[in-house]
Amino acid sequence: MAIQAATPKRDSGLRFHWWWILVVVGVLLVAGVFAFAIFKPIKVLPRMRLAPGFTLIDQSGQRLTSEDLRGQVVLFNFLYTGCGAECDQMNATMREVQQRLGEVELGGLPVQFVTISFDPAHDTPEALARYAESLGADTSQWRFATGDPARLKEMIGGGFEVYYAPDEGGGFQFDPTFVLVDGWGIIRGKYRYQVQVRDADRILRHFGVLAEEVQKATGANKLIYEAAHLFLCYSP
Repeated sequence: MAIQAATPKRDSGLRFHWWWILVVVGVLLVAGVFAFAIFKPIKVLPRMRLAPGFTLIDQSGQRLTSEDLRGQVVLFNFLYTGCGAECDQMNATMREVQQRLGEVELGGLPVQFVTISFDPAHDTPEALARYAESLGADTSQWRFATGDPARLKEMIGGGFEVYYAPDEGGGFQFDPTFVLVDGWGIIRGKYRYQVQVRDADRILRHFGVLAEEVQKATGANKLIYEAAHLFLCYSP
């Protein structure tokens, strides 16, 4: 009888012991979440969604696909060459970011710039080449491209979620937007604004954040970066 009475006590003590371990682990996890959220030891850019796939033709008449850009950080913008002064500041921002890349510690991370025209009827490869030349663009790194109208609408409007539509004057209404895509084809930044120059500084800063993640998010550090994404340690 004594042996039978002792057994439940040991079981009860064991359950009590594990219950306290679970409580302590839970407290530590909650404390860790708060510490990560407050002190933000690592900043990352949000993983918004997968960028759309595409096949375009660039200013040289060469095919440009989303797969060609894998492994590279790409800054996209969207316009048409007939937009005139409306696009001047957006082009200036793109050019400034390209020219100032040397200010960012990229660690060898390849970078590309892609301007996509949503007016293929007028923006032929030849027209895009003239436009690139007029901007003084370095086309070894900054490409201008367009494609099939229906697929452009699906890609730009649906995939990148950038608004544009024909207007009554034969041009387009559109929302000036830059989109930053990482080497895995994931959208990491979206800059929708009334073409403000100061966004060049913000975009360059985000290039640096992405480059640091690529360099450091390996081995055990990868878990830390995943935690940063989980706890939304966002770099504005």
